[in-house]
Amino acid sequence: MEKNGSKAEESGHRHLPSWLRIRVKSGSSDYRKMKERLPLPTVCEEARCPNISECFASGTATFLLMGSVCTRNCTYCNIGHGRPLPLNPAEPALLADTIRKLGLSYAVLTSVTRDDVPDGGARHFAACIRSIREVNPHCRVEILVPDFKKNMEDAVTVLSETAPDVFNHNIETVPGLFRTVRPGGRYEGSLELLKRYHEAMPGIPLKSGIMVGLGETEDELFQTFQDLRNSGVTLLSVGQYLSPGPEHAPVRRFVTPEEFERYRREALNMGFIGCAAGPFVRSSYRASELRKLAGGL
Repeated sequence: MEKNGSKAEESGHRHLPSWLRIRVKSGSSDYRKMKERLPLPTVCEEARCPNISECFASGTATFLLMGSVCTRNCTYCNIGHGRPLPLNPAEPALLADTIRKLGLSYAVLTSVTRDDVPDGGARHFAACIRSIREVNPHCRVEILVPDFKKNMEDAVTVLSETAPDVFNHNIETVPGLFRTVRPGGRYEGSLELLKRYHEAMPGIPLKSGIMVGLGETEDELFQTFQDLRNSGVTLLSVGQYLSPGPEHAPVRRFVTPEEFERYRREALNMGFIGCAAGPFVRSSYRASELRKLAGGL
């Protein structure tokens, strides 16, 4: 994998290759109108996602739950680390109202990791799902959850009783890089969560995502694909890692669009039903389309 593509400097800061130069179309009137009506901020807006206009135009948005302070300190992530505030019991209702005002047809719910909460926030996810469905019965809900490593069994039970339309947990990287990229997590633990949920709820599409350009080899990447398939995952997202700053993990390489297409084909050959792979692909990119590939209406 080191032979192709564009190498990045060790610091993670260099001029982007041509295929990574894109202007976010945030100036459109539709986008501005939506932004003005947001009682609750979206991850799309705060992360300055390059796909924001495309997703909003398709009636999709991603929301960050349980605050903006994480109990983990992953080296790829720009979210603040520290002691979070208590969970906001009004958040599920506020979220449902935000989705109603935006007229969304598909909502992706993610969160910071809350190791300080006994169930890792599983019941908060469930409360948000119920609230959304009460107010917006036609809106599909995908959850992108942390690893729930302190009480995985309880979390799986809770989120089986109040199941989403898609259950997503990102593996993020290959096992050889876990210790440096996700020091608070375990590769085997993430696979176990996915496998447990699949065994509990085999009818719910299972999804995961991985970043590339962190120094992984192609063999490691494809083995991770296979590990995910063996755990029951049928939907996959693969995107370019971009370092948030000099204190974060550096970008080792910029993967070319042609390589991303090869990754997509390899995933489909392994039996994934849907795979979104590309320089700008993020976990929730074309989430509704991937769900439909898994048999969702």
